[in-house]
Amino acid sequence: MKQYGDLPKELTSFEGSKIVIVPVPYDGTTTWNKGSEKGPKAIIEASHNLEMYDIDTDSEVHKLGIHTAEPITESSSPEAMVEEVYTRVKALFKKKKFPVILGGEHSVSIGAFKAASEQFSDLTILQFDAHADIRDELNGSKFNHQCVMARAAEMAPIVQVGIRSMSAAEREDIKPDRVFYAMQIYDQSTWMYELLNKLSRNVYITIDLDVLNPSIMASTGTPEPGGMNWFDIINILKKISEQVNIVGFDITELVPNKDNKAPDYLTAKLIYTLLTYKFISGIK
Repeated sequence: MKQYGDLPKELTSFEGSKIVIVPVPYDGTTTWNKGSEKGPKAIIEASHNLEMYDIDTDSEVHKLGIHTAEPITESSSPEAMVEEVYTRVKALFKKKKFPVILGGEHSVSIGAFKAASEQFSDLTILQFDAHADIRDELNGSKFNHQCVMARAAEMAPIVQVGIRSMSAAEREDIKPDRVFYAMQIYDQSTWMYELLNKLSRNVYITIDLDVLNPSIMASTGTPEPGGMNWFDIINILKKISEQVNIVGFDITELVPNKDNKAPDYLTAKLIYTLLTYKFISGIK
């Protein structure tokens, strides 16, 4: 797999890079539109078209070094895949690297949650997603992509943003004071400050791309109307970076469409923007 950003070799070595991107092309439990295993490759290919200068912050975060690791290809079971992600991310934390996980389906996040919860005390797992994903089990597995936040809640407090779809059973398990529904945050700003008050010192961010409106992000396994737009999500990510220590993040559920590359590019840009906020605008 190519390197994210098509950077010169001196900025992509593992030893010299602060940031490590881990592709996880896994799509084993998706229940509707399959193809998220192609997401990491599409994101990295799109990233070669990025301008690495950020206008908002007058910065070039890529100069910290961005290494793209070999993909995690374990696919014998979701449990085995999760364990491999955990092992890889745990090793990155020990080497003081900042991990960025590229899915694949959302279940790839579970291993990263486990590694982050062991590495950092006072951790919150912050989810941006259209779906609650808080089922305890589905189709015989606790590691189904619709169970990802149930597993997260076993490791650290969670906060959920952008939710606009869930089952009646999930309604019983969700914590109303820790969820920001899409209909409540639409065209509002006060919710952002309420969210910041619910975060701890250390935060791991998990982004399912279906949190975004299908008008800008149609390339997902389960698109839902009524999502966030570009400035909605980057404005809150910037505020978060200024208030807490982001310890890592993942972006999942891109299902590339060969006839529409815009969502691939949006995803690559979102990654670079969040890295910029973390390392340029954010607290350390």
